[in-house]
Amino acid sequence: EIGFDPTYGARPLKRAIQQEIENPLSLEILEGKFKDGSEIRVGLERGNVTFSAA
Repeated sequence: EIGFDPTYGARPLKRAIQQEIENPLSLEILEGKFKDGSEIRVGLERGNVTFSAA
């Protein structure tokens, strides 16, 4: 589904990772939800990407 295209295969995967993980995580870091040097876990809950301090 997300990140796969029958024509291009997995090439759209980079964009999907950026849109679904990197961008939202960057916003949470900028909002101060995580301390410097924190290890962050990425999860999936009811179809939504979640972030938590490890």
